[in-house]
Amino acid sequence: MLTRPFGPTGIPVSVIGQGTWHMGEVKRIRKDEVAALRLGIEIGLSHIDTAEMYADCQAEQIVAEAVGGQRDRDIEKDVVPHCERERIAVVGYTPLARGGFMRGAAAGVAKRLGKTPRQVALNFLTRRPSLFAIPKATRPEHVRENAGALDFTLTPEDLSAIDA
Repeated sequence: MLTRPFGPTGIPVSVIGQGTWHMGEVKRIRKDEVAALRLGIEIGLSHIDTAEMYADCQAEQIVAEAVGGQRDRDIEKDVVPHCERERIAVVGYTPLARGGFMRGAAAGVAKRLGKTPRQVALNFLTRRPSLFAIPKATRPEHVRENAGALDFTLTPEDLSAIDA
């Protein structure tokens, strides 16, 4: 499979990738979509394109299921350390995933801490010195909520739960 080095670490990425637009929109074909992505990974199509706007974050869930246990796509092991060494900021675009943080581990941690899931998500996403986020705030209460995202510290257990 033809690959090219990509990014600051030179990780090889396949020239032909896998798109995920509209994946996750039809529940009855979810298994087929996951199977297709897994097959692509197995035969060397390591470049997967997705976005939070695809099927309201469902395409990202399909990708997560497909790559689960197969490889590590964790930018924190390669890209973030490189950026920190080179003094480069990593900025999260649409970091709150259209409300995807409102359920699951972030919501549980928020309840325990007396914070909002939005605050926990932003705290998690900016926990390292090189990480920044630019969440959209269309109402004054969101601005205040965003500003309160850094007045607490997540425990290692919190971080692990959210990261999972």
